[in-house]
Amino acid sequence: MSVRNESAAVPAATPLLDVRDLKMHYPAAGGWFRPRRKVIQAVDGVSFSVAKGETLALVGESGCGKTTTGKSVLRLIQPTSGSVRLEGEEILALSPEQMRSRRRDMQIIFQDPYASLNPRMTAGDIVGEPLQNFPGPGRRARPDEIAWLFGKVGLRPEAMKKFPHEFSGGQRQRLGIARALALRPKLIVCDEPVSALDVSVQAQVINLLMDLQQEMGIAYLFVAHDLAVVRHISHRVAVMYLGRIVEVADRDTLFSRPLHPYTEILLSAVPVPDPHKPAQRKLLQGDPPSPANPPSGCRFHTRCPLAQPVCREKQPALAERPVNAGAGQQWVACHFR
Repeated sequence: MSVRNESAAVPAATPLLDVRDLKMHYPAAGGWFRPRRKVIQAVDGVSFSVAKGETLALVGESGCGKTTTGKSVLRLIQPTSGSVRLEGEEILALSPEQMRSRRRDMQIIFQDPYASLNPRMTAGDIVGEPLQNFPGPGRRARPDEIAWLFGKVGLRPEAMKKFPHEFSGGQRQRLGIARALALRPKLIVCDEPVSALDVSVQAQVINLLMDLQQEMGIAYLFVAHDLAVVRHISHRVAVMYLGRIVEVADRDTLFSRPLHPYTEILLSAVPVPDPHKPAQRKLLQGDPPSPANPPSGCRFHTRCPLAQPVCREKQPALAERPVNAGAGQQWVACHFR
């Protein structure tokens, strides 16, 4: 996969998106023999920020809460508690009418390009639908605007009359990107946007997202599990485990000096394209605990090689750790790192 690798440096500024202590708890259904309803802690106290024009990647195992976090930020699902501020405005306090007007600044690219497009609508209608729902003064004529969006994502304007089934997987995802761009958003949540695509097509879509970010100043919350993709597109990386963030660092620092044991294990699984360098993989022990009954203290202690009695008793705080001169900031939630 040939992908451009740009500098990870992002100028310090007031964050575009600021998330604090975000929680999303689902009630688990009971039954005749289980009358008490448990609570599934899908997201439990997540905090992070995203600057304008920055890409923050959320990585972790399947089921750790990445997608739920992204949907909660956009209020596609209503969080249990917490704070989500976009340009300083509390999103969770907005009424449905106020939230509707704010949605033009917050868009999403879905994971599955086959399921996220209406098969009964033409490609032009799909991309132009946001312009119908959110009309604005001073816009160009809709056909011209849609043709411009098609060109921005590398599709021919003649394809506007086609239906989704006439496009390849990569082209469908480009349609999803064009639809997300239609309202010129400030933030796009990318929910594993390349995981369903071939490797060669992944590179094209990643390069497209990077070009659009550089040209339009869009910020991405990039949900992913492919660390090779994350290494190329992200500026900073937040590692999630069982609903909580265990480490946050700029891309280069995280990949060169991971601190949390879970991050080390994740990075050891990334394939090394060197036949002369032996793989030094570390394996996770046991199965991940259930979010309906998470372990006490540090949630990773049941699988951690460094676990001590204090890990079972006390939850470690996400605290900043010193880094080398010139390196970015790094936070980790571990008693021994």
